[in-house]
Amino acid sequence: MTPIRHNGSDGGSDNDAVLDAVRDCVLAVGVRRTTLADVARRAGVSRMTLYRRWPDLRTLVGDLMTREWIAVATRAIPDPAPGAGTGTRTRIVDGLVAGVEAFRAHPLFRKIIDVDPELLLPYVLDRRGASQEALLGLLGDALREGQADGSVRPGHTERQARALLLTVQSFTLSLRTMTDEDDPELDSDAFLGELRTLLERTLTP
Repeated sequence: MTPIRHNGSDGGSDNDAVLDAVRDCVLAVGVRRTTLADVARRAGVSRMTLYRRWPDLRTLVGDLMTREWIAVATRAIPDPAPGAGTGTRTRIVDGLVAGVEAFRAHPLFRKIIDVDPELLLPYVLDRRGASQEALLGLLGDALREGQADGSVRPGHTERQARALLLTVQSFTLSLRTMTDEDDPELDSDAFLGELRTLLERTLTP
């Protein structure tokens, strides 16, 4: 849900240090109260070094979100289970449900949702960003694998991937508007169970 990376994405560990610094700043005070001077100070670099790599703070935060969201999604994908009868479909469903849980618990995601939710609106209402494109690529590969092993229904894989991403985005961003955590029939776990059912029925041949 972030913009395409700029030239700051090619600096390896140096860029990771800067992204770590902006993450710490955002977690401390939010995006609107973070400045490039704050980031430079935490990262131990000059502001001119930042300006040569990123044109503004929003682009820098975009690269941070891309790094963090792709890491969350990648960690959520379970390893293959040899001999599992449902094959790749189980991995896709388990990974998507675990990904929703992980996103909702992620400190940076929670901070942005609570303090700077407008940062996410363009990627919900208007256009896809770099992390969404990366997630679609992962989903497309998994769907093709599932179709090959017979665990996922045949279909247009790109369309299927986009539909899946739309579904899990809605659960990630809006789940708390529908839950009642005092009611076990309407709490987060119950709705994640519904998500699992939706995904299973969508993908089963």
